[in-house]
Amino acid sequence: MVSNNAWIKSVVIPRIESNYPNLVTNGYKITSQDTIDYNCVAWAAQDNETWWWPDSQYQYYWPPDIPREETLQAFHQAFQILGYEFCESDVLEAGFQKIAIYVNSSNTPTHVARQLPNGKWTSKLGSWEDIEHNNLQGLIGNPGYGEVACIMKKPIARVL
Repeated sequence: MVSNNAWIKSVVIPRIESNYPNLVTNGYKITSQDTIDYNCVAWAAQDNETWWWPDSQYQYYWPPDIPREETLQAFHQAFQILGYEFCESDVLEAGFQKIAIYVNSSNTPTHVARQLPNGKWTSKLGSWEDIEHNNLQGLIGNPGYGEVACIMKKPIARVL
């Protein structure tokens, strides 16, 4: 996990909690050090080596043949090619992995979180740390990532 407790207590935690104040009441823990290697979209796609974003300058990775635009539809399509489909609930379902796509007041995607096997959620906070959070409400609001626009799920591959 993360080292240097003084740095975490004096800098990291106040930075996280001032940007995502709902985490304080909903519960979270830091699970990694900060890194610029990947972002929340990549983390949700289980890629911790690449920054994913649909920028028009092609600076970042985005799945081929998916529009490079910051729209909910483009994010849906990016996760559909990974096997995700829309679902109704963020409740843990045996045999499935879920993601949640957040949007701001303009309906522009701002964040993607992934559900863990224990029912909690994991998020990469931009170039900051990864966190485990108890529910999706910890990241909503402004400051925060806005609101959850949709939940998607895919079957978990079984190991034989």
